[in-house]
Amino acid sequence: MANNNKKSPLNKNIKAPKFNFYWIYGIIFVLILGYQFLNSGNLSTKKLSENEFRTILKDNDISKIEIVNKDIADIYIKAKSLDKEKFKKDKNSFYNSSMPLYSYDFGDLQNFEKGLNTARTADNLDFDTRNVEKTNFLDQIFVYLPFIFLIGLWIYFMRRMSGGAGGGGGQIFSIGKSKAKLFDKDQEVKTSFKDVAGLEGAKEEVQEIVDFLKNPGKYTSLGGKIPKGALLVGPPGTGKTLLAKAVAGEAHVPFFSLSGSDFVEMFVGVGASRVRDLFKQAQQKAPSIIFIDEIDAVGRSRGKNNMTGGNDERENTLNQLLTEMDGFGTDSNVIVIAATNRADILDKALLRAGRFDRQIYVDLPDLRERKAIFKVHIKPLKMHKDVDLDFLAQQTPGFSGADIANLCNEAALIAARKAKKAVHHQDFLDAVDRIVGGLEKKNKIISPKEKKTIAYHEAGHATASWMLEHAAPLVKVTIVPRGQSLGAAWYLPEERQIVQSEQMLDEMCATLAGRASEQLMFNKISTGALNDLEKVTKQARAMVAVYGLNKKVGNLTYYDSSGQSDYTFTKPYSEKTAQIIDEEISKIIETQYLRALDILSKNKDKLTILAELLLEKEVIFKKDLETIFGKRPFEADELPKEVPVKDEKTDETANNS
Repeated sequence: MANNNKKSPLNKNIKAPKFNFYWIYGIIFVLILGYQFLNSGNLSTKKLSENEFRTILKDNDISKIEIVNKDIADIYIKAKSLDKEKFKKDKNSFYNSSMPLYSYDFGDLQNFEKGLNTARTADNLDFDTRNVEKTNFLDQIFVYLPFIFLIGLWIYFMRRMSGGAGGGGGQIFSIGKSKAKLFDKDQEVKTSFKDVAGLEGAKEEVQEIVDFLKNPGKYTSLGGKIPKGALLVGPPGTGKTLLAKAVAGEAHVPFFSLSGSDFVEMFVGVGASRVRDLFKQAQQKAPSIIFIDEIDAVGRSRGKNNMTGGNDERENTLNQLLTEMDGFGTDSNVIVIAATNRADILDKALLRAGRFDRQIYVDLPDLRERKAIFKVHIKPLKMHKDVDLDFLAQQTPGFSGADIANLCNEAALIAARKAKKAVHHQDFLDAVDRIVGGLEKKNKIISPKEKKTIAYHEAGHATASWMLEHAAPLVKVTIVPRGQSLGAAWYLPEERQIVQSEQMLDEMCATLAGRASEQLMFNKISTGALNDLEKVTKQARAMVAVYGLNKKVGNLTYYDSSGQSDYTFTKPYSEKTAQIIDEEISKIIETQYLRALDILSKNKDKLTILAELLLEKEVIFKKDLETIFGKRPFEADELPKEVPVKDEKTDETANNS
């Protein structure tokens, strides 16, 4: 027996079919085909030529002529004439006497009627003639068909832009709806603070936000109010988005996640509408969190571009965002978290207290934090016991969390390429070289003379850095081309919070020792020191014009921390001061260059041994320098451990110029 109960268990999974707008497109297509078919004549009507029409007319076989819409003549044949041989082949089984057997396109109506009257009188014909007006529904449809097509095309693009698929028409008008992805109890985020290594200060700040959402009474009982927003600021790859994911995983409240660019649309008013819809949804699900990644896409300062004016769509979206954030009640329990690496370009109204009450700076990780990040990212890897995380943390200064994740993945790929069963320590070192220096180019064509110059250049860097107290100790020197450099030296500099003049001068001296070595050994200099010269020029200019470390210029700085000033065409000092700055920069650089020459001259024999060893092995390490130079004169029993790597490069572009 059939089950006709719609509410029965058998029918509970049966869903009513959704209305599909593609049916409209199909109907339009069928109408077009039908119109073309019917206009080409139906199955029982044949078009007559002029000679055929005159023959039938003269034989008095026509019973009636209907002039339809003053355009075409429908020809009806007498019943007694249909049995004639000439008409039998034009009849079919669907034909009846009430239908015209033929149609005739007569051209000019006045001439046609005149010809009919003449023929009727001359040949004594007895056919009837009448004018009729017929309205074809398809003709009317065809008149409006272009408009129907344009409306259908508009609907199609609106569905595409609003994320609609092939079925269903409910999303046509959802273009103004928020595109935020909701994470709640049905779609829980599994990331927690345990997955975020380092960032201790930032985690402490956001943990308080999470604690407020879980236990609001703990704070409101003392008269405190909910913080309305927190802005995560920091360099790319430092973990701002990851931190927001951890907040979502820890808070266990509805979490709306989207990018700043999701508000921006080509249609006027769409961005502001999406902002309103987003905050409306968040308030309905309060307590909740809204996370806006890359908020600078919509939060850029207003009035910076005079071409757009006040009607700019992005500015309208920002105005709505400001209004919504400032309109929260203290009991709404909705917090906005945003992330950006361009806080300097954000609108000041967005940064004020009451909108983003807190700005949390997410900085690059230090030595201890890098080690913790390594521990997180090596969990899925098959590690060999020789991996030294302390040394890897030392070798990666300036690496962000994303860089370290990439480094671990690169090490695994290198180990797999070499068909190893586990990732060894050397694989990590190779990955560091690959990321910092670029891909090795062992088969690059370099002449013996150029190779010797590069070897002495890099040996000069190594020698000077070994003999200078504040220069970073060497880890490795290579003359194998890598990336855009023809040679490189890796160091382990100390992680300093402040730098003194002596330290900067020693670093500049070691950097210039590459060119000084070429001058000393060959009495010639090359273009290979471009990278070195660029570095020391920036350091010297910073000493004089930024840090106030030059006695002649004095305790002045011409640095603008806001980043708003452009010194390309205008300088914040006079021409006389500019001349003094240039002279002092040149003096500092030349002094350190002569100092490098003096150090290398005193150790010329050891410099030669080191360069020849480098030519032989192509890669040398710290132990080779200890064999040649002995212990560093000012070195303690053990090198400091909080030290990572940076490199000095011999510039390939300059060498090829």
